[in-house]
Amino acid sequence: MQPFHLAFPVNDITEAKNWYTKVLGCSLGRESERWIDFNFFGHQISAHLDQKESFSIGTNDVDGDNIPVRHFGLILDWNEWQELSKKLISENIKFIVKPQIRFEGRVGEQATMFLSDPSGNVLEFKSFRDPNDIFRTDMEIY
Repeated sequence: MQPFHLAFPVNDITEAKNWYTKVLGCSLGRESERWIDFNFFGHQISAHLDQKESFSIGTNDVDGDNIPVRHFGLILDWNEWQELSKKLISENIKFIVKPQIRFEGRVGEQATMFLSDPSGNVLEFKSFRDPNDIFRTDMEIY
């Protein structure tokens, strides 16, 4: 499987560099004074300086939580998700949606958590109990 690439706006390159490397553990790729690439769990994400970007984000209700509409993230394996959530909790990261299990005991059971970077970009990290459920369409979601 090929890695994906995602470019996203930030309002401070230095702050983004510190957060993505120190909080998430991303390694650095190429960089300039207006953009920087990160190794995001084997994928390339690029933070681009845009001090005019509006970071206002709407929400949708999903299983009782207000989920930010604009977000990106990764589906990790179950153990990787558990390790990352423990690391983020130990670092006292402020969560938008705290680490939790959604749809517990049902088809599509998943671990999920949402947090934002210093520029307000929302990230979701999730894991499916059964990886075969990722694209299932016959599951009850509410």
